[in-house]
Amino acid sequence: MLARVRSGALMGIDAVVVECEVDMALGLPYFNVVGQAEGAVKESKVRVVSALKNTGFELPQKRITVNLAPADLRKEGAAFELPIALGVLVAAKLMEEGPVSRLLFGGELSLDGALRPIKGVLPLAVAARNHGFEGVMVPTANAAEAALVEGLRVLPVATLREAVDHLTGARPVTPYVREEAAHEPSRAGSVPDMADVRGQPELKLALEMAAAGGHNLLLSGPPGSGKTMLARRLPGILPQMTFTEALEVTKVYSVMGLLGEGHALMRERPFRAPHHTLSDAGLVGGGLMARPGELSLAHHGVLFLDELAEFRKNVLEVLRQPLEEGVIHLARANQHITYPSRVMLVAAMNPCPCGYYGVAGRSCKCADHRRFEYNTRVSGPLLDRIDMTLQTRPVEYQHLARADAREKTSHYYRERVQAARERQRARYRDEPGVHCNAQLPPHLLRRHCILSPRAGTMLERAVCKYGLSARAHDRILKVALTRMDLEEHSRIEEVDIQLAIDFRMLDRSNYANGTAQGPRVSQPEPSQQPRMSGPASPRE
Repeated sequence: MLARVRSGALMGIDAVVVECEVDMALGLPYFNVVGQAEGAVKESKVRVVSALKNTGFELPQKRITVNLAPADLRKEGAAFELPIALGVLVAAKLMEEGPVSRLLFGGELSLDGALRPIKGVLPLAVAARNHGFEGVMVPTANAAEAALVEGLRVLPVATLREAVDHLTGARPVTPYVREEAAHEPSRAGSVPDMADVRGQPELKLALEMAAAGGHNLLLSGPPGSGKTMLARRLPGILPQMTFTEALEVTKVYSVMGLLGEGHALMRERPFRAPHHTLSDAGLVGGGLMARPGELSLAHHGVLFLDELAEFRKNVLEVLRQPLEEGVIHLARANQHITYPSRVMLVAAMNPCPCGYYGVAGRSCKCADHRRFEYNTRVSGPLLDRIDMTLQTRPVEYQHLARADAREKTSHYYRERVQAARERQRARYRDEPGVHCNAQLPPHLLRRHCILSPRAGTMLERAVCKYGLSARAHDRILKVALTRMDLEEHSRIEEVDIQLAIDFRMLDRSNYANGTAQGPRVSQPEPSQQPRMSGPASPRE
């Protein structure tokens, strides 16, 4: 007899419905699994037979063939063991096929028939809803994750016997009821607070603007000047994820099996800080068994690359397209995969190999050619995709000795960031796929950026004087738009453009000849420091 039970195979972060066809025919006893089944899937036949016997089922001595269709799709993992076991029972006429046809199944079997949790249950549940199935039957440990999908009946089972009893009507399983509290994003107190950062007002302002607009940020400065300390506090001032964003992030972590026990929904924005020995496949995903990389694990969160110049050049270059488009397209011989990568890139680097070039009171021991080689490890096209670049300086003693009460907390910055993001959501409510200023495409940038006459004059002078690219011009406008949202201006004023230029400008002439301290903001004279309010005079 031929039986059909449906399951799902992961392709990227989505699931494709797979039909497990089980045929039981006369012949020498043999169990064969076909349909591009990888190692773990082929081994499943041993666990399936043992689980069925230890659960109390006597199988006829026949030839069993399992086909996982479509045959041209690679099948990985142990999630097919529950549907294969049920298919064997239907093919042996120990169960009816009718109840099985209305559900999607996934689960790993132990030898005694118990069900273990599996990866990728959320994509499996989404596929079940999209293809019109009544529900899914999954291990009890995965039920809360599957229940995140609206309008889908989730049947949690702990053993193979429970699954069979439900499908035969002997002992129906109670559908899992999701708790509404699981919808609410929350913040754990594990994120360091901005109040710990002494001094550095211009860097705090830059961090606030980056969070408010979703902008990429590069910090260049000597060791111990607060680059890593500031970056690790960025998640604490980012706005809370919407439920839709949380679901997208949860799908990635579900595929990777990184959801902690009892945590069905990713409630906090991810923060990923990979080591500089990372490979290009580790960054964007792929590999022999294609999996999401660090970029996708940081989706809707922060990707922090410390010691940027120490990363291999080929690894940094693969960042270009994902940073621009927010998705990663991987083309392989047998499949095309798309991973999400809407991230905030925060990078940190030293001005030279020793780290002390241009630092008052310290002597740099690096030769000019060494500084040139170090700085050119980060290409110009990649730097063009970074909205804000700043130079950090060692903290002065009076700031280190000052009382903590004078520093603003992360709660203060988060409220301002949240208010700015709400204004952006209202502005872009009719623009699909745009939720913050950093995501604004060029054709919409001109529509939403209204400059005062003096702001337009200042931007024109900056573009002509420094030879900025069109991409750099647009990114200056986006940063100025974020400054406008934070200060609740009705249009982009001169002070907004001035600050955006100061937070964007790279010293290109020095950077080219190898004497630069790395990408950094041009530093005006004290009398020309950007004012936080009031009119500003355009620069020559």
